[in-house]
Amino acid sequence: MIAAGASGDVLLELGVVLLVLAVVGRAAGRIGIPSVPLYLLAGLAMGEGGLVPLNASDDFIRVGADVGVVLLLLLLGLEYNAEELRDGLKGNWKAGVVDFVTGAVPGAVAGLLLGWGATATVVLAGVTYISSSGIIAKLLGDLDRIANRETPVVLSILVIEDLAMAAFLPVLGVLLAGIGLVEGTLTVGAALAAVVIALAVSIRWGAHVSRAVAARTQEVLLLTLLGLTLLVAGLAERLQVSSAVGAFLIGVAISGRVAESGRELLEPLRDVFGGLFFVFFGLQIDPATLPPVLLAAVALGVASTIGKLMTGWWAAGRAGVGPRGRWRAGLSLVARGEFSIVIGGLGVAAGLNADLGSLTAAYVLVMAVVGSLLMRFADDLPLPPFLARRSTR
Repeated sequence: MIAAGASGDVLLELGVVLLVLAVVGRAAGRIGIPSVPLYLLAGLAMGEGGLVPLNASDDFIRVGADVGVVLLLLLLGLEYNAEELRDGLKGNWKAGVVDFVTGAVPGAVAGLLLGWGATATVVLAGVTYISSSGIIAKLLGDLDRIANRETPVVLSILVIEDLAMAAFLPVLGVLLAGIGLVEGTLTVGAALAAVVIALAVSIRWGAHVSRAVAARTQEVLLLTLLGLTLLVAGLAERLQVSSAVGAFLIGVAISGRVAESGRELLEPLRDVFGGLFFVFFGLQIDPATLPPVLLAAVALGVASTIGKLMTGWWAAGRAGVGPRGRWRAGLSLVARGEFSIVIGGLGVAAGLNADLGSLTAAYVLVMAVVGSLLMRFADDLPLPPFLARRSTR
């Protein structure tokens, strides 16, 4: 049971965090930029070593941040049906392969150049590979780009990345733990089986899921959606599969009026808990650890940005999207976030390299802020000459 004083501290600091989010959101609206970068910087200012450090509400904010990621991906899934997901995965699996190569190679090369061991190099490759579903999902909604022609391509690549994590995280766990071949194979097999079952349920039995979730009152519908999504997300985590994958597939499985009503009910909750996610992300970073590795993080970010830009440009072009949409698709994949921090954190916990944690933090913070701004101003930025020449061929 929480003592009265401790409970008061939690409520006080949580109230401060929410009011900071409100002030930052207003400022972002006045300036005309996405709120995500400012949320991240606010978290940085309130974290360890920041201007106004917060401690009492860390656990609550951590849970709220996890719920925020789940809600961001659930709402994104509700925008699409199972047929669109199936067609997107079939049509964009080649883009997923290109995305893996262009995303992971910068981290792998950096690890080798820094003289890190094989496992640490694999960790850094994972950090640079995967884009932030949470950040990109929020910005697609904030910037009103859900209906854009390039958005299904972006979402397909994000889903492929999240599905790839279902295999990568167990493999990484095996490498870090040094467990035997048989046990490692069983762990990876269970994760992949869980993903296959979830995909089958979403694509083949989505109509049955929608009927089961439907309710006569908004209260019951909201409780059913939240309960089902958190249950599936929690089970996914237990099986070492991304909770984001589970939440997204639940959203995809629900369609029709149930999906429309669900979006209306869940959007305010998504905005609140999504904001907590970005604040918590910033809270985890000690500003004092950033300057020594900032130059390396920026260099790694430049290489990663070029790779994601080329991937999005090529993938959207295969889907018949025009030059400006292809440009937006590439820039939409730049942001890094939650998964990169998770992967880097696993490496730090295993004691792989002293600089791994600070480099991951600096890299992700740079990419989260720069990626958000690139998405916001994608239509205002001119096409690079070499891409403009390609679009006219």
